[in-house]
Amino acid sequence: MSDLAVRVEHLQKIYKLYNKPMDRLKESLGLTRKRLYREHYALNDVSFQVEQGETVGIIGTNGSGKSTILKIITGVLNQTAGEVEVNGRISALLELGAGFNGEYSGLENVYLNGTMMGFSREEIDQRLDNILKFADIGDFIHQPVKTYSSGMFVRLAFAVAINIDPEILIVDEALSVGDVFFQAKCYHKFEEFKEMGKTILLVSHDLGSVGKYCDRVVLLNQGVKVDEGDPKKIVDLYKKILVGQEKPQEDLQAEHVSIAQAGECWKDHLQINPQLLEYGEKKAEIIDFAILDENGLITNTVDKGSVCQIRMKVHFFTEVQEPIFAYTIKNLRGTEVSGTNTMYEDVSIPPQGPGDERVVTFEQKVDLQGGEYLLSLGCTGYRDGDFHVYHRLYDICNLTVVSIKNTIGFYDMNSQIRVE
Repeated sequence: MSDLAVRVEHLQKIYKLYNKPMDRLKESLGLTRKRLYREHYALNDVSFQVEQGETVGIIGTNGSGKSTILKIITGVLNQTAGEVEVNGRISALLELGAGFNGEYSGLENVYLNGTMMGFSREEIDQRLDNILKFADIGDFIHQPVKTYSSGMFVRLAFAVAINIDPEILIVDEALSVGDVFFQAKCYHKFEEFKEMGKTILLVSHDLGSVGKYCDRVVLLNQGVKVDEGDPKKIVDLYKKILVGQEKPQEDLQAEHVSIAQAGECWKDHLQINPQLLEYGEKKAEIIDFAILDENGLITNTVDKGSVCQIRMKVHFFTEVQEPIFAYTIKNLRGTEVSGTNTMYEDVSIPPQGPGDERVVTFEQKVDLQGGEYLLSLGCTGYRDGDFHVYHRLYDICNLTVVSIKNTIGFYDMNSQIRVE
C-alpha cells in the first residue's frame, strides 16, 4: 500500500466569470463565437503530498484556494486540470451544514451521513453512543437540524466525522464556531488520531493551532502554492504576505516592511478596519501608526511571549499644554483587556506647538493569550485643568497573537511549576 494518503499534482481550477447572466446564456446556446467570459484561477498548478499519519495544515489569505482544494480532494468539486490521488477513507467537515438535511432530525442526519460513507445501519448503531456522547446536544438530537445553533450544528457534524473510523480527516475552519471547551475536546481528539496513525488535513486561520498540531504546513496565495514545510517557517512567511498583500506574486517571499523601509506611511502596510470609529477636536491628529514585531517589522501578527512595539506619529495643529498618548487592546467582544498611556506610565510630555510632531512608542512583552484583538489609539490631554480628546481611533486595526500554549483568562501569568 502506498505511504501517501493524498497526492496532488499540478492541480488547476478555473472558473468562468461573466459580466452578465445573458452572456452565459448566449455561450451555452452557441449564439456567439466571441469569448464572453474571463478566467479566474482559483488554483493554478498546485502540487503537494500528504504522507499517512501526517497532520498537514493549509493556510493562506481569503480567496487563496484553501477550501477549493479540499473540496476537490473530497470529490465535491472537479478540477479543471491536474491529478488527485487519495488512499484511505475520508471523513470531511468542509463547512457548516455540508451533507446535512435541514428538515431531518439530528439523529436522522447521523444515519444519513453514515450511509453516505458506506456504513450499514448496524455499523452506525455500534457507533451511535460515541457520536451522541461527543456531540453532547441532549434532546436536540431529535429536533430538525434547521433549529440548531451554529455551535450545536458543528458539534454534531464533528462527532459524526470522527466516529466513523476515518483514515483521513479533513477539517475546513469548522471548529471556529465551537466554544473553547468543545475546541479543546476536538484538538484532544486530533492528538488521539495522530497517535493512531490517522491522517489529518486542516484548513484554519488559527495560526497558533496550526503551529502546535501540524507536522507540516502548505501556504497558498491567490491560487498558487507559495511554499510548504516547517510550521513556524511557513507561518512567518504567511505573516509577510499579510503585510504586503498588494505585492506581485514573484515578490511575496520578500522581507517584511520595516520602519526604515516603510516610506511615508507605516499604516499602509497594515490591515486597517474600514469600520473604525474616529472622533476628537483635531487640535492634534494621529497621522500614522504601526505594530512592530520583535524583529522591528510592521505586521498585524505577533508571537505570544515576544516583545512588540505599538507606535504612533502625532501632528499638532495648535498649542497643546499637556498631551497624553494612549493605546487600548480589546477582544472581539469589545472587552478592554489591556492598555496604558503616558500619564499612567509617568512619562511627562512637554507642551507642543503648531506644526510639532511626536513619535511615541509603547514597548512590552506580549503575554496575551493567542487570538484576535482590536487596537485603539488616542491623543488626549489637559488644558487649564480640563480634560480634552484631541483625536481617537477606535478599533483601527486587528492584532493577531499567535500562541502554541494558552492558559486561562486574558493573560498568561507565566507560572513556574515545581513538583516535589
